[in-house]
Amino acid sequence: MGRSSVHDASRFPDESCFTVRQVASSIGSKPRHRGTLRALGLGRIGQSRVLPDRPEIRGMLLSVAHLVEVIPVGIEESSR
Repeated sequence: MGRSSVHDASRFPDESCFTVRQVASSIGSKPRHRGTLRALGLGRIGQSRVLPDRPEIRGMLLSVAHLVEVIPVGIEESSR
């Protein structure tokens, strides 16, 4: 299928990262919010992605904050 099922922070060695998990359905959301979720690589409740901490990603996360949960990678790894 071309996509790796493993998403880890090693893909972005020089940047801090976030783990983003979709926690709510996009059904009934504005088409723009659904598009933002797709652009973030999310599509189903429970899916998660590791994304770099960049201004454009932060802006996207702010627009869909009611649909996602954001965890900084360092905190996630230390809580295990």
